[in-house]
Amino acid sequence: MSVVAELIQTEDNGSLSFGNYELGAKAKLDNYEVGGDLYKVKTYGDITKLEKNGLFVYESVPGTAVHQFMADESGVSFLVEAAKDCQITLELEENQEYTVTVDGAVLGQFKTNRGGKLSLSLEVEAGKGQTVTIRK
Repeated sequence: MSVVAELIQTEDNGSLSFGNYELGAKAKLDNYEVGGDLYKVKTYGDITKLEKNGLFVYESVPGTAVHQFMADESGVSFLVEAAKDCQITLELEENQEYTVTVDGAVLGQFKTNRGGKLSLSLEVEAGKGQTVTIRK
């Protein structure tokens, strides 16, 4: 796995890859257009954050590299890499239950709060990606 040197990029399958946890100072890229939507990414060693059309989508503490990020009405999926254990927060549908799977292992059912936020913690091995799937 590797970080996203351009900070954000569109993959051949239409998914997004973003984030660079190896940066020592904050970096951001604004107004990255995909299908009429504008994305903004902020990233460095302490945090990675993605917004779509000015609205919160993804945040990790500390920073991460996210590959193949895809979101639709049923949930999200992505491959995440970090230098150390991280907490990820996603904006989903409010007051909804989601099944969270990491590398094929079901972590359980998680319910979003009134704002639609879902948080999970991941234990990671530096440089090794984990596949996260979150579905209704």
